[in-house]
Amino acid sequence: MTRKLLCLTLSCLAALLFAPVASAAPDSAAPVRVAPEPSSVVTLPGQTFTLRPTTRIVAPAGAAETGQYLAGLLRPSTGFRLPVTSFGLPGDIRLDLGGPSSLGDEGYRLTVTALGVEIAAHASAGLYYGVQTLRQLLPAKVEARTVQSGPWTVRGVTVQDTPRYAWRGAMLDVARHFFPVAQVEQYVDLISMYKMNTLHLHLSDNDGWRIDINGWPRLARYGGSTDASRGPGGFYTQDDYREIVRYAASRHVTIIPEIDTPGHVTAALASYAQLNCDGVAPPLLNPGWSSLCVPLEVTYQWLDDVIGQLAELTPGDYIDIGGDEALTTSAADYRYFVDRVQGIVAAHGKKLMGWHQVEAADLTGSAVADYWGTAGSTDDEALAKVAQGRGNRLVLAPADKTYLDMKYDAQTPIGQDWAGYNGVQDSYDWDPATFVPGVAGDVAGVEAPLWTDVFPTWDDVQYMAFPRLPGIAEIGWSARSTHSWEGYRVRLGAQGERWDVMGVKYFRSPEVAW
Repeated sequence: MTRKLLCLTLSCLAALLFAPVASAAPDSAAPVRVAPEPSSVVTLPGQTFTLRPTTRIVAPAGAAETGQYLAGLLRPSTGFRLPVTSFGLPGDIRLDLGGPSSLGDEGYRLTVTALGVEIAAHASAGLYYGVQTLRQLLPAKVEARTVQSGPWTVRGVTVQDTPRYAWRGAMLDVARHFFPVAQVEQYVDLISMYKMNTLHLHLSDNDGWRIDINGWPRLARYGGSTDASRGPGGFYTQDDYREIVRYAASRHVTIIPEIDTPGHVTAALASYAQLNCDGVAPPLLNPGWSSLCVPLEVTYQWLDDVIGQLAELTPGDYIDIGGDEALTTSAADYRYFVDRVQGIVAAHGKKLMGWHQVEAADLTGSAVADYWGTAGSTDDEALAKVAQGRGNRLVLAPADKTYLDMKYDAQTPIGQDWAGYNGVQDSYDWDPATFVPGVAGDVAGVEAPLWTDVFPTWDDVQYMAFPRLPGIAEIGWSARSTHSWEGYRVRLGAQGERWDVMGVKYFRSPEVAW
């Protein structure tokens, strides 16, 4: 009798877990439309998984944080409890850190069948990226922050996925126009959704200084008091910056702070007269090019304080010193300056990063150069070869491919065009391994910079980043053999409904199959 009752109980449980849902199952013959394109996708005909009120997220030790993140994504739209637990049953979502070491720190294996979902990885970053793929397999309305009607059905697949490049980044300029912590964190969410793992924050420029530095209060309070539109500006306290770093780390994104030197320094020079060779502070937003006073020892005392405090606040390996467009600094002064500053960076336990012009100085082999040259620029390519000879890695951010402040086309109502127009196909249809001839083995990855000289609003930032940013993310993540514009434009089009639900203000480019 006991055995019979047990069987009846299990039958009831199975019926509850796997009862049919009144909706059409996903078409197993249709292509899987996710971005970036995974390394391998195999569809499982006849298999579907449906998220139910009884579903649990099984996340043993080490996976609990990712489990809570996944639950936080799914609860608002489904209205389900989705408890995170260490013990599961058929019909649950299981997160497993026991994946093979061949997956590396960021790879994952995703399996979806009628019996449940399993994401296996060797490290927590891999679990997180597996969650992003699962997220895109669910209906777009899963992104809503209010309860929606189901069903929440996922087609049966097995996905095996590892990244092409370890460095997949975005750059956000908060110096020309300031964006508060919440908006920076929203950008972190958006870039990590597409498996980008680095956010380069441009914290200072002629137009504004955006990070509070102890001992130098006028940098932020005066130098940060305006912006490129002569608006009110703003700055981050050190606690604000810590919060950005913490939040980014929870999304497996590393923050790289940039203090642009020796040019692009009007905001700093206006804040402290002693940083000027003549001891006279220029006005804020003083037009023209600027330069730190290279011979003055106070320049390096000041930078030691700035870099030292940023190094203490930043767990990542790199401090970016800028180095671009130092047009009023002599070549000799430039080399001397970069040599001094790379010593300061090293003394604080960090490695130097800068725009590729820093290779005109005598860098050590631990530096990273952010390459923003355009196609066929021989002077820029020569500096890339110098970097290669020193053993410095290159992050590819060519202005005519990845600069998100460039207009999409002649009709784009905002943006710049000095590097040409960057359509959605332009930003996708290029290869980091061949863009600069002969340096393929020294490419660390890619970066998508967004300069905000002419973008005062957060809607502007989103409009220029989307839909181009996911394509640059795919170039960094997906194997070259998977790249196909015709296939990508369809997969990208599938993201539009998701962005609509999320409230992302994107450009509905006619190039994309929405």
